[in-house]
Amino acid sequence: MPVLRAGTRPDTWAVVTGTTAYVVAVESDPATGEARVLQRYWGPRLPGDALAAPLPPAPPRVDSSFFDPRDTAELLPVEGGTRWGVPSLQVTYPGDIRSVEFRYTSARMDGERLTVTLRDDAFGLEADLHVEAVGEVIERWTTLRLDASAPGAVAVGRLDSGNWEIPERDAYRYTGVYGAQLLENQVQRGELPVGETTFTSRSGTTSHRANPWIMIDAGDATEEHGEVWSVALAWSGSWRLTAQHRPEGDLAVTAGFGHDGPRWRLAPGESLETPRVLGLHTTGGFGAASRAWHAYTREHVSPAPREDRPVLYNSWEATAFDVTEEGQLDLARRAAAIGVELFVVDDGWFHRRDSDIRGLGDWWPDRAKFPEGMTRLFDRVRDLGMAAGLWVEPEMVNPDSELYRARPDWVLHYPGRRRDTLRDQLVLNFAREDVRDWALGWLDRLVGEHRLAFLKWDMNRSFTQAGQPGERSDMLWIEHTRGVYAVLDELRRRHPGLRVESCSGGGGRVDLGILRRADQVWTSDNTDARDRQGIQHGMSHVYPANVMAAWVTDAPNPITMREVPLRYRFHVAMAGVLAVGADVRRWSEEDADEARELVARYKAIRPVVQHGTLHRLTGDPGVTRSALQYTLDDLVVVLAYNPYATGKRGPRRLRLAGLDPDAVYEVVEGDDPLKGARWHGAALMAVGVAVPSWFIVGPDYRSDLVVFRKVPS
Repeated sequence: MPVLRAGTRPDTWAVVTGTTAYVVAVESDPATGEARVLQRYWGPRLPGDALAAPLPPAPPRVDSSFFDPRDTAELLPVEGGTRWGVPSLQVTYPGDIRSVEFRYTSARMDGERLTVTLRDDAFGLEADLHVEAVGEVIERWTTLRLDASAPGAVAVGRLDSGNWEIPERDAYRYTGVYGAQLLENQVQRGELPVGETTFTSRSGTTSHRANPWIMIDAGDATEEHGEVWSVALAWSGSWRLTAQHRPEGDLAVTAGFGHDGPRWRLAPGESLETPRVLGLHTTGGFGAASRAWHAYTREHVSPAPREDRPVLYNSWEATAFDVTEEGQLDLARRAAAIGVELFVVDDGWFHRRDSDIRGLGDWWPDRAKFPEGMTRLFDRVRDLGMAAGLWVEPEMVNPDSELYRARPDWVLHYPGRRRDTLRDQLVLNFAREDVRDWALGWLDRLVGEHRLAFLKWDMNRSFTQAGQPGERSDMLWIEHTRGVYAVLDELRRRHPGLRVESCSGGGGRVDLGILRRADQVWTSDNTDARDRQGIQHGMSHVYPANVMAAWVTDAPNPITMREVPLRYRFHVAMAGVLAVGADVRRWSEEDADEARELVARYKAIRPVVQHGTLHRLTGDPGVTRSALQYTLDDLVVVLAYNPYATGKRGPRRLRLAGLDPDAVYEVVEGDDPLKGARWHGAALMAVGVAVPSWFIVGPDYRSDLVVFRKVPS
């Protein structure tokens, strides 16, 4: 949809999608010349006549010398003037002047993009505020420029991608996720308190503790009903998102890269562009918000969105560092026999890598394990009908490595300060061009020589001593992430068939920035099926099933020691990109036969799960009876779970969603007594169906896969 003129003034615009309108206006103070770019409206798309007419004005607030009511409505509230809210832009000019005074200079409309330019004449600082409609999402970002003739460099303490005002409601409730390694993406939802609520990462990556998105509703939204506003940041480094709920009732969310502390130096002639911050408005509850995010990710973010992700096998939990050619080939034969399509050799394959204390940085096959290199192994993997993949950790180095002994200056460090190791490793500085060139060189050779189809790109520690020599030391918090992006982008350009999985100690680097370069993400190092249900539930609020790697591992689980049946483990992993990470050498013949059947079933429903629309039907995943529904064309796939036999309460029937009420649906896959049954869509949604795993009598950890097909009329 194009950018439209809105209202009767020349300085008001509407950026519209199929369902949403976002109205922006410039307000200039006639006395001072100061300009503010304000959000006038964000919500359901209005008819053209309504957009062309002036919007109804808000009643004036009581005049006060202690607050400015326009703060929350600004697209980029600055530090300066009559503002005392959360700034999206903080700048220190020469002479320690911290007040920004912008005037409006121009606006450009280019198809679906609006760019408004502001300028502080005294110091030659300009800001472009970009607004663009992409699918049903409004994308925004900021470009900051300093004139080549400016009187001196400026220090940027904060530069957010943008600020979003949430329309006035009687109450505000937030939804987000918190977590830790092994327990990522735990949903939290509650009343948004008056004050400033900040979610952030200071680790150098997206982090396990929070994820850069928030949903806001009026406290009345449910899974399938009510208005929801969402804001998400497409960035894979440190970040900050602050929801400011003022006592007067206003609410705004500002988000951007970086965290409190670092200051970025902008010299005359330089510019700095932010990542994109994304806004989404929906009217069908949290489920509709999730489905809209999924559609946006598949259609506008993912590098290969229409592909079915292959069923992969990963060797880590079977062998750890005990990697040999014959051992991996044994695993590959067993994996191929159960229907695996991609075999991935994990950590332990490279020079002197017998534990986690040495070898990172020396990225060539260990001759003690692979005397003739890895070409023969990967050729045999392909002969078995599988593609070949490999684990790498390009951003890390062990002090006990040939690389570190040769280039100790390549790691993040401050001169004269200690270098703290975590997991016996240090972080390589991808802000440096020579580090990026080195990484791209060996990655290019590795992928090319071995005809690799897949890389698992890991990153197993947070930043410490995050410095580099020179005046631009703090810029590495931005430039490291952009360096990782640049290497991935160029590697994929050189190898168009390569697919990538992002991993950072599990789900520590999951965001809409890395997903422009990675086809999927490693959801969590915790592969316990019961815990994974909650982790995958939280992830599904923004990220679609076809980016969520989900493994079937051994019982008892190596993390929780919990015993869960193989069928239940598979059914949980089928809710994403199915993979196997178990030690298949220990499986009985019966286990292998059951796994082969379940892999085949997943392949049959894979297009529906990976590309269909998701409805989270009911329940607290991993705690009570719960179910997921995926719909694509005429097929409906339901995965139902019942973790506890003692759960006497809760629904007895499972009600479906999003069906054609007038159509008839037949169960084409499911256990007795469901197989072959037919019901109208209206009955399945209003009354529901009794799935066998939800029957009161039975053991713990029961699950069902039920497939409905719409009967041709």
